[in-house]
Amino acid sequence: MDAAELLKRVRRVEITSRGLSDRIFAGEYHSAFKGRGMAFSENREYQAGDEVRTIDWNVTARTGTPHVKVFEEERELTVFLLIDISASIQGGTQERTMMDLATEVAAVLSFSAMGNNDKVGAILFTDRIEKFIPPAKGKSHTLRIVRDMLDCTPEGKGSDLGKALGHFTTALRKRTVAFVLSDFKHVDEAGELEVLLKRTRRKHDLVALHMTDPLDLTLPRLGWIRWKDPESGQMRWLRTGSSKVRQAWRARGESHHQSVARMMARAGVDHVALSTAGSFVQPLLRLFHERG
Repeated sequence: MDAAELLKRVRRVEITSRGLSDRIFAGEYHSAFKGRGMAFSENREYQAGDEVRTIDWNVTARTGTPHVKVFEEERELTVFLLIDISASIQGGTQERTMMDLATEVAAVLSFSAMGNNDKVGAILFTDRIEKFIPPAKGKSHTLRIVRDMLDCTPEGKGSDLGKALGHFTTALRKRTVAFVLSDFKHVDEAGELEVLLKRTRRKHDLVALHMTDPLDLTLPRLGWIRWKDPESGQMRWLRTGSSKVRQAWRARGESHHQSVARMMARAGVDHVALSTAGSFVQPLLRLFHERG
């Protein structure tokens, strides 16, 4: 993509996503994520009515007088986006690809965080870490995330969320609000992924955003077609006119969607499916309302 076209696409994403962020998501984001962390503020002497569990025994022993720890809400958050840019997410059958959808959602989340003076960072991943963007504040940094998503040419084709989670937890020690944007095509193949999600969830506030497309469930009647798996490169013929083939396709897609939802529920990770066929606004707002 040449520089002029890239700048045009970045600007288009900015106009759309910032408008949504300012008009719709700013308050919802604040309610859903602000105040969830508590930071140590000071020690003071114990007063009648203080909870025993807040007593700071080290200070109490040193001074000879009971002291308690005082906490306050963390006003500044770090938001981190783990964005799947593997080959399978580049596809789509509607007006946009799943990658287009992920870019719009990432931009809205980034601008919402920016509006609350939070830091934003990102990992773009396939079966390897394609790019790590350290958390920072400001409009130029938010636009850099969008630009890198639009302009990144991945070296890998597959998807390894476990590797991305490992890199994320190593790089960010402080509690973070983390969004995973992926089609989760490989959840059935990685039995240890649930363990990694649980481990990450204990340390960070983790949210899964499942990018979907109508083709996941509905195979159009196009006669015999040659279908290529975008990640493995394997080719096979599909008889799309066959009701059995279409039913099997739908059953496989529904099973996959249900597997993702069940795994996230077991891991304690908030989860919502977003489709290229419609607006992501209402599903995302419902998620924010449930957390608020």
